[in-house]
Amino acid sequence: MSLEPAGASLNPEQAENFEDIEKQFAVKVVQHMETYWNILEQFRGSKLRLTKYDDEIYEHFKKEFPDFDATATINEDEMKSKEGKERWRKFIAEYEKKVEDFNFGTMLRANPKFEYGEKETIFAVRMQFYAIEIARNRGGLNDWIYEKAHPQEK
Repeated sequence: MSLEPAGASLNPEQAENFEDIEKQFAVKVVQHMETYWNILEQFRGSKLRLTKYDDEIYEHFKKEFPDFDATATINEDEMKSKEGKERWRKFIAEYEKKVEDFNFGTMLRANPKFEYGEKETIFAVRMQFYAIEIARNRGGLNDWIYEKAHPQEK
């Protein structure tokens, strides 16, 4: 993905510091990841709403990805294959005018049974995160996080 307009050439003398932009991006991604984890520790995922469009996103996701198994580890290669990207691009595009930061990058746990970690996390787009995490929450697959944080309430 190019950050410069079509036909423009990048002048290094006038370019912003892309390293700083990358660091800011990484900080925002980590903040999102930590915030979501903290919310899951405070509330059962099965009781959460991530957006005001959760019902619509969930139904649309089930329709467009009927074989998605929310309990299984996401096959990142399949998700990011040419066909996978096209399916997701079509899904994500429907939320351009509805969901803020709909295409912003974020981290997604590859499997709902594990915490965020270097080997358990994949880079995804915010709408992929919402669709998959809404499905996981509806299935009660994230409730273990709350239960682990509140063992006295089991």
